[in-house]
Amino acid sequence: METTFHRDLQRGIDIELDVLNIIKKKYVSATLVNKYKGYDIWIPEISKSIEVKSDLKSNYTNNIVIEIEMYGKPSGLMITEADYWVFYDGNQYISIEPMEIIRCIFLNKLTHAEFIGKGDTVPKKAFLVKKDILFQYGKVLDNE
Repeated sequence: METTFHRDLQRGIDIELDVLNIIKKKYVSATLVNKYKGYDIWIPEISKSIEVKSDLKSNYTNNIVIEIEMYGKPSGLMITEADYWVFYDGNQYISIEPMEIIRCIFLNKLTHAEFIGKGDTVPKKAFLVKKDILFQYGKVLDNE
């Protein structure tokens, strides 16, 4: 029996594969990291890593969720090891360096929220960043 968790997991894997296929057009050795390394894609040619984030709900809320704490410990943006985060909103892929995400949060004087996300059992702390503002800090990952 397929659960919501399994559907969401498969959707995440499919999105990671889409990003990988885009990256491989320029960097043929790029690969998915199968075990947790702190990022999803490794690009040996340039020694860079990518964390892939999907936020389809942002098309309704206009917010991208940027997690910073879970289970009372730093998480997400606060502990990322990735050189780039690629966000997918269902329409486009946007690549942003983590320091640019932090710069966006700081310059726009955002404060974090605390809530229990879908599929979570405990609250997380996260910034809800307006998509049109956040995406100005990155660039479109072209599918060409």
